[in-house]
Parts: sequence; C-alpha cells; structure tokens
Amino acid sequence: MRVLVVEDQAALADSVARVLRREGMAVDVAYDGTAALDRTSVLDYDVVVLDRDLPGMHGDQVCRTLVGQGSLSRVLMLTASGTVAERVEGLGLGADDYLPKPFAYAELVARIRAVARRAAPATPPVLVHGDLRVDPAQRTATRAGARLALTPKEFAVLEHLLTAAGRVVSAEELLDHVWDEATDPFTTTVKATVNRLRAKLGDPPLIVTVARAGYRI
Repeated sequence: MRVLVVEDQAALADSVARVLRREGMAVDVAYDGTAALDRTSVLDYDVVVLDRDLPGMHGDQVCRTLVGQGSLSRVLMLTASGTVAERVEGLGLGADDYLPKPFAYAELVARIRAVARRAAPATPPVLVHGDLRVDPAQRTATRAGARLALTPKEFAVLEHLLTAAGRVVSAEELLDHVWDEATDPFTTTVKATVNRLRAKLGDPPLIVTVARAGYRI
C-alpha cells in the first residue's frame, strides 16, 4: 500500500517511514500540513498517518480538508494527548483511527493495515485465490501449501492484484501504490517485477497481462 506520513518532527517521521518500508509499504513523508495537502492532491494514498499537533496548518484542518474533498484515503491520527475527549474529537473530524504518542511501531503497523482494510469494498485480512494464500500481516504467501520466497515489492504487487479481485490494474496504478515518489515514472521496474513474480508463482499461470491495459489475477 502507499502511505503518507505527516509529522513535523523529522527524526520521528523518518523513523516511522523506515519501519513501514521494512513492512513492504511505499512511503512518502510530509513535514507540514500544506505539503501534505499538496501531495494528496496528486496521489490517492491508501493511508495518511497524520500528526494532529502540526505547526502552521493544524492536523485538524488537514483532516477536515481531506474529508471535505471526498478523499478515499484512510486517516490514522497521531497525537501526544491520549485522553478520551481528544480521541472522540479526532474521530469526529473524520479520522478512521487514533493512536496516542508514544506508540509501539508494531501497533502502528497493525493499525495502518486495519484501517486500509476498511476500503470499499472491504478487504479480508487473508487474501485467498484458489491454492494461493497471502497473509499481509504475517508477510507470508503460499501456493498449494508451499512457501513463496518473494521480495517486498513482489509481495506488494501480488497483494495489490489480489485486492483488486479480478479488476485490471494498470502499471501506473501499481507504480502509485507499491513504489514511492523516488521511483522514475518511466521505469520498466513494474514489468520486471511482475515477470519475476509470475515465474515464482509457477504453473498454472495466475497473472494475466491485458494488452495496453495492465494486469489481473
């Protein structure tokens, strides 16, 4: 999934980004509210991890703007205050979840995955297609009971294709959701990754190439 981390404390933002990337997520970082809205106006993030106590444009305003624009991004709000009143207020702004600081990275990852599953239509915690079984939380994929040795990007592409549930997914969509902003938009990395993934999945083939459209399972 593609995640935007919005946090003005650069050390914390960069640390969170590193953890999420190790979990196979594509992560961009914004250090203030204005930059966050600039990024969300260009990309549809699966989840926005939003610090509520941003200087300048407050996190509340960022959340209100996203909701008002009809953004499909799920918002996980972070704050140094963990009182019930603060949580209720944050959720009332349209946030999907609320996590007080300090937090354990394992819980942050679990909450990000949980709010991402609330997308319409909701996705199950374990993705199954025939004899293929993918567990995003455990980062495991098996086919006919045999463990598949996938790289983080291969796993993320497979997860996104399974979540699409038969819909054709373009290379541009995969680039937007699996890779971050540092990736060259004209690269052939999507095609190369799909080809490696197709080989690892074995026979009978699961990934179909739809000419001039993309890929589907």
